[in-house]
Amino acid sequence: MSAASYLSSEDQFLCSICLDVFTDPVSTPCGHNFCKNCINKHWNTSDRCQCPMCKEVFNTRPDLRINTFISEMVVQFRQSAQQKTSSSEQHESKPGEVPCDVCTGTKLKALKSCLVCLASYCETHLEPHLTMSGLKRHQLIDPVENLEDRMCTKHDKPLELFCKTDQTCVCMLCPVLDHKMHEFVPLKEEYEGKKVELKKTEAEIQQMIQKRRLKIQEIKHSVDLSEEDADREIAEGVQVFTDLKESVERGLNELIKTIEEKQKRKEKQAEAFIKELEQEISALKKRSTEVVQLSLSEDHLHLLQSVQSSNIHHPPPTKDWTEVSVHPPSYDGTVVGALHQMEETFSKEMKKLLDEAELKRIQKFAVDVTLDPDTANPYIILSADGKQVKHGDVKKNLPNNPERFSNYNFVLGKQSFFSGRFYFEVQVKGKTAWNLGVARESINRKGKITMSPQNGYWAIWLRNGNEYRAAAYPSVHLSLESQPQKVGVFVDHEEDLVSFYDVDAAALIYSFTGCSFKEKLFPFFCPCDNDGVKNSAPLIICPVNQTV
Repeated sequence: MSAASYLSSEDQFLCSICLDVFTDPVSTPCGHNFCKNCINKHWNTSDRCQCPMCKEVFNTRPDLRINTFISEMVVQFRQSAQQKTSSSEQHESKPGEVPCDVCTGTKLKALKSCLVCLASYCETHLEPHLTMSGLKRHQLIDPVENLEDRMCTKHDKPLELFCKTDQTCVCMLCPVLDHKMHEFVPLKEEYEGKKVELKKTEAEIQQMIQKRRLKIQEIKHSVDLSEEDADREIAEGVQVFTDLKESVERGLNELIKTIEEKQKRKEKQAEAFIKELEQEISALKKRSTEVVQLSLSEDHLHLLQSVQSSNIHHPPPTKDWTEVSVHPPSYDGTVVGALHQMEETFSKEMKKLLDEAELKRIQKFAVDVTLDPDTANPYIILSADGKQVKHGDVKKNLPNNPERFSNYNFVLGKQSFFSGRFYFEVQVKGKTAWNLGVARESINRKGKITMSPQNGYWAIWLRNGNEYRAAAYPSVHLSLESQPQKVGVFVDHEEDLVSFYDVDAAALIYSFTGCSFKEKLFPFFCPCDNDGVKNSAPLIICPVNQTV
């Protein structure tokens, strides 16, 4: 047979053991050819000396010598293949690309990796896998590096199973030798399951991104509202200072400057939140891309190993934005503070107008409050809608749960507040005694209670029909021009402020300043004893009329 005939068939130069072009070809007595190193390794690991092709057994190990004729043909074949490669459009592998494991000299870029041969091939060396019937059954994937990682380190066998007990990839011998009684599935089955999980993870990440986008919209909307409040406050300030002379104008400028600075601080706060949210979205998008790329992989083992060795199911660390909000800045006392710096220029009527404007402003922060029956003392009665409370004279048989007040006629609202501002109104008409305010979550509810900010209460009370006091320590006597029929309670976490208002008179009753709010706050109510029938009227939580 001529050299040209040999060169026309690549199969003539492939070792049936390594499935690659012969290296140092030798011939067995039965006439079959192998790489010298391949056949020696085969016999070294076998119990008997047998031809891998025809299975002929040799009683003594043959003395193998290199077949010079075939060796010369292999050299010509390699040269021809190299010339063919040089003239093709194949490219030399670059850093980061997988090189061909068969190429000698210049390594060309691999087109595919074989999971059976554990080798990567360029276009030329991939040809046998595309044409030879035995090699066509091998599984080809996009080129990957470190194919040796696909072999079991203990048994030197391909990783073909997944141990669900130990959550690791194993070979066919592992269930017998090292993973007895464990649960196993084929790699492809676990691969499909992990792809489903990755799709679920991707959906969860997209949902997190959407929530943060909505939070950005919420913050931007809050900034818009804050800007409206600032514009309205400036307009009211202008209305107050319009008729004043130069000294009053200086006060107006100072007022506007203060309001604008508060607004700028609020905008900076919002910008910081938005920036942080956008950073989280960027991190989530990056994780989303990683999940999508991994889920598209055709490489079963790579996907499973990547999932096991990483935290790709878990989104990157993010903040819980549920309670985060940007609240409009408080302008409590802004106008009043400017007025106090001036000589007595304002009339009593002007002060009344300002008080009305202030009450109208804080009424925008009205919340819906209902009474919590689990906290109510057994002697008091709550209405079915949770809006009224009065003393019942008879003790009810109620469970003494930790939330319930045992010795005092107290009850808390169901709603709690940890940040921002809130306001509610309570009708006290017809009563001669009552307590109102807010209390922190950890207050003492059993035994003796002393109401004060130090003990977690910010409240005012009425006794004997006309004696008003603030629950400071010691208590503060309050001189009121008229008896309130409806009391407004306002809390501002940002200003550390709790204020009480006579709603009908639009007048401030008392303010606790410099408060320290480190826990949730609950609306607090006490109807006191009935005192016969003198104090039998209920405390009534009223809807807030924001048009006052």
